[in-house]
Amino acid sequence: MPFLIAFISGFAPMLLFAYILYWLDRYEKEPKILLGAVFLWGAIVAAGGAFIINTLLGLGFYVFTGSEAATDLATGSVIAPLVEELLKGFAVLIVFLVFRREFDSILDGIIYAGVTALGFAATENTYYIYTYGFLKSGWIGIMSLVFIRIFLVGWQHPFYTAFSGIGLAISRLNRSVWLKIIAPLIGFTIAVFTHSVHNTISSLLAGYSGLAIGAFTDWTGWFIMFCFLLWAIHNEKRNLQIYLLDEVNKGYISNLQYQTATSARSQSRARFSAFFNGKFRNTDRFYSLCGELTHKKSQLAKLGNEDGNMSVINNIEVELSHLAPFV
Repeated sequence: MPFLIAFISGFAPMLLFAYILYWLDRYEKEPKILLGAVFLWGAIVAAGGAFIINTLLGLGFYVFTGSEAATDLATGSVIAPLVEELLKGFAVLIVFLVFRREFDSILDGIIYAGVTALGFAATENTYYIYTYGFLKSGWIGIMSLVFIRIFLVGWQHPFYTAFSGIGLAISRLNRSVWLKIIAPLIGFTIAVFTHSVHNTISSLLAGYSGLAIGAFTDWTGWFIMFCFLLWAIHNEKRNLQIYLLDEVNKGYISNLQYQTATSARSQSRARFSAFFNGKFRNTDRFYSLCGELTHKKSQLAKLGNEDGNMSVINNIEVELSHLAPFV
């Protein structure tokens, strides 16, 4: 029973956080199956691999130095950030390389990175809550660790790994060869650095003062990332307003459909209403295509006819014109 409670406490909040990220992706949702796959990668491959590698490297460092304190500091500040961000970031890299057409914007980079990291956090939280919570202090320990791992540091892993996702997204959306190479490296470096800062503060500053300083540092970083996320969402809305005007002029979509497509709230209302009039599938597909069309037009403007952008745009326009009368 205690392990089951730890498992539920570890996974349920992270699945809720993953849904929040999915909800924030307002204009062009990423495929649920792909998001589920990266979550499982984080929970199984990244978390399992990190546990093994961190343990082995930590043991090797202890054998070399003979110092438990130095080993704990090195593992937390250097080894764990490098290993964990590499393993989490690899899932985002796979999406970037294999499912390139789904990797369309800065927001997409944050979403895939964040969901992967939440899968990792779910497994890590389960381990911490059970091992350092229940096994050390019983049910009081579980409650304490749930508070710390979920409420105080619940968004830490998505925050770190988001930088890797941003770096890959910048690479995806630019022509410059140097930027394509440097941006992911810079993003990964920032992910490792922010992860290391958190772990170092946790290692060096004990007690309530250390917890307070660490929480303040974490929440400040999360607030900045949240503001950046809002900017990315606003940028997607602006692109919709720019690129869908041509569809209105061509007669593919109506002005009312344009107004709905460029408002996340109106889209939600349209989908909700469609549940009751038998048009949900067409409505959902129509507004998803509006978001996808916007991304492809933006990529055409920035990158040219990469990966057949023009052909994709033409196909989407044809489908939109067919769906429009039924929305």
